Amino acid sequence: MSKESSLPLSHTRRSTLKGLAALATVQIVPSYIALGGPKAPSNQLTKGIIGCGGISASHLGMPGKLLALCDVDSNHLARRMGDAKKRKENDVTGYADFRELIARKDIDIVHVATPPHWHALMSIAAAKAGKDVWCEKPMSRTIGEGIAMVKAVEDQKRMFRLNTWFRFRGNYYGLGRPASEAWKVVHHKLLGDGPYTFNLGTGFVGNWKLKQWSGRTDLKEQPVPKHLDYNFWLGPAPLKPYHPHRVHGSFRGYWDYDGGGLGDMGQHYLDPCQFVLGKDGESPVHVEVDTQKQDIDAVLPWRRIELTYADGTKIILDASNKPKDPIISGPKGSIYRGFKSDVPDLDKKLKELAGPPPMITDFHQSVRERKPFALNQRNGFRSCTIINIAKVALRMNKPLRFDSKKLEFIDDAEANKYINQPMRGPWTL
Repeated sequence: MSKESSLPLSHTRRSTLKGLAALATVQIVPSYIALGGPKAPSNQLTKGIIGCGGISASHLGMPGKLLALCDVDSNHLARRMGDAKKRKENDVTGYADFRELIARKDIDIVHVATPPHWHALMSIAAAKAGKDVWCEKPMSRTIGEGIAMVKAVEDQKRMFRLNTWFRFRGNYYGLGRPASEAWKVVHHKLLGDGPYTFNLGTGFVGNWKLKQWSGRTDLKEQPVPKHLDYNFWLGPAPLKPYHPHRVHGSFRGYWDYDGGGLGDMGQHYLDPCQFVLGKDGESPVHVEVDTQKQDIDAVLPWRRIELTYADGTKIILDASNKPKDPIISGPKGSIYRGFKSDVPDLDKKLKELAGPPPMITDFHQSVRERKPFALNQRNGFRSCTIINIAKVALRMNKPLRFDSKKLEFIDDAEANKYINQPMRGPWTL
């Protein structure tokens, strides 16, 4: 994170694309063995959690022996320390500085449960310290930060998990079926040869939370509460006057930290969509938006985003109320809410068809066996890039073309400025 260790984007991108080309299954000895054997009678892996806000409660309940918690808000930290005691986790140390947690030699997995403007810095620092990483969604705030995360994870030969699961577990929203069933529909061309359209409007029973996670344009400076280190909370983000709506539960409404409802729900919805469409190795090449003019600081509601891949496959994000629209469409049919379809005997056909290749859905298995998790740094980067492409188009309120291999916008220097959001010193990638 020092200036000496930072890399130019071009170098980072070249290194990353080499890694994205072919997945290497490198066998590495996990730290719980390398450091002299098991730390617990069961060889239980250990974890530390950075960020003690609302989402951290779910990380508290994830597998692994909890050794450390960290937050720049002493109230949040105290609350989670109390929760840990209730769970009989009695050997937990609390920190205000995440670097102290990461420096511990006895922690195997670092959970990054902070706002997104910290995801890259903390994940990279953890990887360089020899930790495996369990990171909240969205994976990164910008395309450039995502590129740097992929490079660090792969350079350090670490395991990485993104904290969303609909590509491999549970029913996918309005379909009422696992994503694997929709994958079979597309993979076996039951709706025709393509191109396909995946419409994520209200018909799929999702919620983009556009109003809930909108920012405010009328903020007036307020005193910083004593329990919050606001400067540390901002970290790499620009220094702006404190207001409680900027932090904690409402931070998503500001471009400096996230991207509104698109940032909050985007990878939940778009990662399984990318998986179903077979697009884990590429990104959309064109994006169009229908939005009100966005504020320079606050995220405001939008109406529609349309992303197109090189082969004509489309993903549509529709904030209008059109519950009867199909969710998945092809040249020979469609699938609607509840997996209803105009394709005769669809369910019968699906029972006879092979599903997707097996994947590791237990992150601790991934860590022990040194094999990639189902949703890892590579496919996670691609599904997060869908969000980050759309965010740039929203902020500029114009259609954009994107080079899926070079990972940059085509003939648009202004758009490419958003690939790397400047970081406030002393923080650097």
